[in-house]
Amino acid sequence: MDKKPSPKKAPGFCSLRYGLALIMHFSNFTMITQRVSLSIAIIAMVNSSQPHGLSNASAEGPLADTLSNPSTSIKEFNTGGMAWTGQFTIWAKWAPPLERSKLTSIAGSGAAFGSFIILCVGGLISQALGWPFIFYVFGSIGCVCCLLWFTVIYDDPTHHPCISAREKEHIVASLAHQSSSPRRSIPIKAMARCLPLWAIFTGFFSHFWLCTIIITYLPTYISSVLHVNIRDSGVLSSLPFIAASSCTILGGQLADFLLSRNLLRLITVRKLFSSLGLLLPSLCAVALPFVASSYVTTIILLILIPGTSNLCDSGFIINTLDVAPRYASFLMGISRGFGLIAGIISSTATGFLISQDSVSGWRNVFFLSAAVNMFGMFFYITFGQAEIQDWAKEKTITRL
Repeated sequence: MDKKPSPKKAPGFCSLRYGLALIMHFSNFTMITQRVSLSIAIIAMVNSSQPHGLSNASAEGPLADTLSNPSTSIKEFNTGGMAWTGQFTIWAKWAPPLERSKLTSIAGSGAAFGSFIILCVGGLISQALGWPFIFYVFGSIGCVCCLLWFTVIYDDPTHHPCISAREKEHIVASLAHQSSSPRRSIPIKAMARCLPLWAIFTGFFSHFWLCTIIITYLPTYISSVLHVNIRDSGVLSSLPFIAASSCTILGGQLADFLLSRNLLRLITVRKLFSSLGLLLPSLCAVALPFVASSYVTTIILLILIPGTSNLCDSGFIINTLDVAPRYASFLMGISRGFGLIAGIISSTATGFLISQDSVSGWRNVFFLSAAVNMFGMFFYITFGQAEIQDWAKEKTITRL
């Protein structure tokens, strides 16, 4: 009897699609470092234009203050714009369903890692070599990423000249159920009536509510509550970003491991990581006012909040690729719009609450954030789905 041919093993990490994920990682790294480097360099520019007698007295203060209060530029960490949402269009055609969490988490973690690096070395480069070298260093990295992007990144695997036949076959076969034809119009009315989409939007709103508070007010909290000096505050403010980057990648690996081994269904994985990404940081935030007297415990909780929050990257954040891959980029833009609205409201509310009373104000800020997160978690658990919606499927016309 003839033996049946054994199925080809799917290409692993040494494959083109993981190379694309790394390029996107460094592209996101470049975008955030160039944004934050401007806020660091501009202080040095201002100092260099001051009279000589004043510059020595104030050079260290403003520069260190920028490192300890990067909120003016770190707010831009929340603005994905065209760059971030456009990446989801690429993953809709490049990422097999069982690898979407891994690939998108590898790419997305570049922003958090870039924030950590620029906050650690940006001030040092400016002081040691001069502020222009901040742009020379990170601008050069951006040029390299740009060349790699235009050389390696293609819209879909079928047109890539360097992809292996086995990898192309694997990707195309895994996405065979998805529509590959160009869409003619966006079904706005159907989207507006889709509860699974509103579950995603609500998740983004809740996620960005607490994340924006941590990103914007973390240096203020460290300085006012822990009474840490300016330079130590700057270093501590960068630590949550490396935790966020690490948890993003680890969460993506774990999510796809559970899917590839058929341990959990896709919707279960999405809801599990969404719940962890909303519940765990809420618990840490609620605990903060009660451990304010403990320096070490407070720092640990402040690091865990953005770290555990980024577990959502394997949950509702990439859920648009599951429910509507044809419109993933468009829906990601809307989702982040809900997140930015939440950031505006939460930042305003936080500023008002802590201006009334520092101690009770911070407590109310964290309690309110936990309540918003819990609402988003329960809403997503109730209405979230992982199947392609009817309005997102390709309409086929049968002719007699």
